Amino acid sequence: MSKHIAIGVDIGGSGIKAAPVDMRTGQFTEDRYRIPTPQPATPEAIGKTVAKCIQRFEPSRKTPIGVAFPGVIQHGVVKTAANVDDAWVGTNLRELIRDYAGHDVHVLNDADAAGYGEYRFGAAHGQDGSVFLATLGTGVGTAMIVDGTLVPNLELGHLTIDGHDAEDYAAESARARHDLDWDTWIPHLQRYFSEIERLFWPDLIIVGGGVSKSSHMFLPRLTLRAPIVPAELLNGAGIVGAAAAACAEDSKEKARAKEHAKRADKEAKKSAKRAEKASGAR
Repeated sequence: MSKHIAIGVDIGGSGIKAAPVDMRTGQFTEDRYRIPTPQPATPEAIGKTVAKCIQRFEPSRKTPIGVAFPGVIQHGVVKTAANVDDAWVGTNLRELIRDYAGHDVHVLNDADAAGYGEYRFGAAHGQDGSVFLATLGTGVGTAMIVDGTLVPNLELGHLTIDGHDAEDYAAESARARHDLDWDTWIPHLQRYFSEIERLFWPDLIIVGGGVSKSSHMFLPRLTLRAPIVPAELLNGAGIVGAAAAACAEDSKEKARAKEHAKRADKEAKKSAKRAEKASGAR
């Protein structure tokens, strides 16, 4: 597999999707591979399915692989799992996938992956400052990228606004649940994004999720300081972002290893000089 290729895997409530991504263009180099999410969506069942998705593309040992998961991830460990099995909470996702796939991976929240994908190759490509992404679907997933650095696990869809969890009315699912037409849903979006601006002052706001295909029905009617635009990568954002995040982490790990080796070599030379000096003194 080419040195420019990384593999992204996106774990969803209904399907687990994967594809190799060219890190120069953000394009899939092979057709996306999808397997229905096993039910129940236990760690073991999903671990085996993710491994099958990864092995489909026969990655080399050096190929970066990123896995996006629908929950908060800290240091590889799942902290929340609203749309999958409760057994996930406390599971080390990175170790689980490594055990099943036989390959190390980088793991991150799915909204974070989508946001990073949009930053690298989508609507926020080349954008300086802070970028805020919200995916409006069953809930509201959020991500923030500041000068190219992802701020992980910002659960800003759960802000309390007017006494309600924000996603209770701002999520796309709320339109059906509360029988809202565009005219009655848009004020809820206005209130939500205005609160995001009040708290974080983003330079750009991106709206993803399936409803972004109808962005012309609501984005032009929102009044905000920052530009607000639809996501460009659509359903591929999680895969692309996971692959890009894995590639970035791989580069960081190599840089850390190089710096560690440099320090170790420097210390070894100092020790050798001290030993030589002590030997001469005798």
